[in-house]
Amino acid sequence: MSAGAVPSRAAIVATAQESIARGSKSFSAASRLFDRATRERTWLLYAWCRKCDDLADGQDHGHALSKVADPQARLAEIEVKTEAALAGHWVGDPAFDALRIVAAETRLPPRFARDVVQGFRLDTADWRPRSEADLLRYCYHVAGVVGCMMAVVMGVDPDDDATLDRACDLGIAFQLANIARDIEEDDRGGRCYLPDEWLTEMDFPPGQHMKPHFRPRLTVLARRLAAMAEEYETSARVGTARLPFRSAWAVLAAAGIYGDIAREVAKRGDHAWDHRVSTSKLAKLSWIARAWVQARARKKGAAVARPDHLWTRPGS
Repeated sequence: MSAGAVPSRAAIVATAQESIARGSKSFSAASRLFDRATRERTWLLYAWCRKCDDLADGQDHGHALSKVADPQARLAEIEVKTEAALAGHWVGDPAFDALRIVAAETRLPPRFARDVVQGFRLDTADWRPRSEADLLRYCYHVAGVVGCMMAVVMGVDPDDDATLDRACDLGIAFQLANIARDIEEDDRGGRCYLPDEWLTEMDFPPGQHMKPHFRPRLTVLARRLAAMAEEYETSARVGTARLPFRSAWAVLAAAGIYGDIAREVAKRGDHAWDHRVSTSKLAKLSWIARAWVQARARKKGAAVARPDHLWTRPGS
């Protein structure tokens, strides 16, 4: 490639595929169930999300969370490059040019990408949730709205709020599972996503929730997160009735694969953080098979009311 030449779409897709393979074996496995166009756009969207997250947290493909010395500068880089990508400009960073491609090829509302960036602003400000509603708002910004973006990538009309709400539910379920699994890792990185009201309810002294003798109390909260994740996962599954078969298959497989993380955290109890919870290759293959059956059995287009007690995304 000559100096200054713009990488081809195929080259950026290849880089994005490498990113998802390194960053999330679960999402990588599920993404292969999409048709080719959707699969490639999924990889591209993931690459942007992964790069933003790594920039904000000083990570390498989601590993080794650490405190960064220049959080505001990193946030500024995310904001500037994201806005350039949304405006259709050549950014010169494969992950942000991946977003440029997705935005150009779909009806992706720019506000969704900006809502993701807002999640990084919260982390940069060392924000912590006071209430369960605060927690769910954070989950929306870092994962729920990504579910909405994925739905648009799959061909859902950006004005179809009912389907987007279900897609948001799946992102929230994933993030609740992440928080339950990563309580110890987040603590080492100076973060805590357990609401202050929950910590007060369990009578934790400030900053002491990871002390070994408090582990049974922490298990109660982790199981609460897992139960919430189950509720949002169940709601999200209903939304697959509005998707094409292959998209529904992929979504149902991802829901099962990632849902197992929350279920395993709950199952391990006080030992949930002795070793990082993950889903085995065999379990992934099992969910891919089960999801095929579930996708075939769903009642396409069926209308089922979303539970009123679930948190609702802004603008819905």
